[in-house]
Amino acid sequence: MHDGTDTRVWDLPTRLFHWTLVALIALQYASGEFGWLSMQWHFRLGYTTLALLVFRLLWGFLGSQTSRFTDFVRGPRAVLRYVTDALRGRAPHAPGHNPLGGWSVLALLSLVALQAGSGLFASDDISEEGPLAAHVSGAAVGTLTKIHHWVADALVILIVLHVGAVLLHWLVRRDNLVAPMLHGRARFAHAPALRFVSSWRALALLALSAAAVGALVRAA
Repeated sequence: MHDGTDTRVWDLPTRLFHWTLVALIALQYASGEFGWLSMQWHFRLGYTTLALLVFRLLWGFLGSQTSRFTDFVRGPRAVLRYVTDALRGRAPHAPGHNPLGGWSVLALLSLVALQAGSGLFASDDISEEGPLAAHVSGAAVGTLTKIHHWVADALVILIVLHVGAVLLHWLVRRDNLVAPMLHGRARFAHAPALRFVSSWRALALLALSAAAVGALVRAA
């Protein structure tokens, strides 16, 4: 990491979301593909994932600066400029997600959302089905079950690319992206002025998200 001023970059809610989601995806993949946990646990983990995604959506608008979508989602020109500068070794070291990384985050969140959402309607045609499967046609259940399996494979590919990009940053630019996501801090030649909001807001939004998903599942 670069010499300079030690600066807070990531708030605690964002870091906890990141690593909890990593654990949830790993456990769901293990239960779905290898049967390491029962399908009831697979469903519970899916509901938890869905609640976390709702929280992250809200946090993307109401959270700390580096967690907001407006801070890291950039247009095609900004992404192209970043990629060009990175290939020339001139890409700036900025707090939060870079323009390319921002779209990677959106892609990952979108795939996880599609995976969790389709799982609500999926069925194994034997004894297990999602809580909303009874509310749609058999054809829709079949389609959404296929989507659930396809997205699982696509998610694995995207995660491998994501990890590869993190390793490339470390090997080529000597830029450790993992450590700041653990302890929340990074070093900058000129410390940026970043805005952070209270973790109590995150707790309230998480409770709201969990209540919404719980109500959806119970209503089914």
